[in-house]
Amino acid sequence: MKRIILMVLYNLPFVPYWWWQLCHYAKKAGTYPEEKGYHLLKKITIHANRGGRIKIEAHGLENIPEKNGFVFYPNHQGLFDVLAFIESSPKPFSVVMKKEVENTVLLKQVFQIMRAKALDRSDIKHGMRVMAEVTKEVKEGRNYLIFAEGTRSRNGNHLLDFKGGSFKAAMKAKCPIVPVAIVDSYQAFDTNSIAPVTVQVHYLPPILYEEYQNLKSTEVAEIVKKRIEETIEKI
Repeated sequence: MKRIILMVLYNLPFVPYWWWQLCHYAKKAGTYPEEKGYHLLKKITIHANRGGRIKIEAHGLENIPEKNGFVFYPNHQGLFDVLAFIESSPKPFSVVMKKEVENTVLLKQVFQIMRAKALDRSDIKHGMRVMAEVTKEVKEGRNYLIFAEGTRSRNGNHLLDFKGGSFKAAMKAKCPIVPVAIVDSYQAFDTNSIAPVTVQVHYLPPILYEEYQNLKSTEVAEIVKKRIEETIEKI
């Protein structure tokens, strides 16, 4: 909370206008090119991160597929993770979020602009319907970010198990799966500190359909988790 307040205070002269822009774009989400909304979010995020004394180090940007229609699969450390992606990724993307944060002020507007999907984890049929929509949109050329752990680890740079079901949307879309290792993101919002922090985002080589077409979703989940863990261990 302290860091969020710092972000706001640092950018106070711009906050009213940015808030108006967020609300305006959120109401008209889907009526303008996705890149336009993403550009707005990136601009605001970069300024907010600077004000919050957060530096983003992006590695492996060359591993992000040139052609749209792929899914990022990172580890999940905390509330800041999506902002680390918005600042570092040159490609717009959407996200599958938990339904509990769907109507949270500010997050609501950001997720509306991203045309994010809200997932009700207590409703299996709803979850299947959401993932079917994700599959369809990825096939049509949209990019997504899915947290395969299902929830933030709350244990720093240590990972929880990756859920195989989280990979079914990408596998059905036959799209590239991009493992991403996030390091120290939890220090941004999930600690009560405003000390300077550097968050690392490591985009790893994508796993193409030809590489996983004969694998089970649980096997793909284990491969992605292992690659992320190995990357974090080398840092």
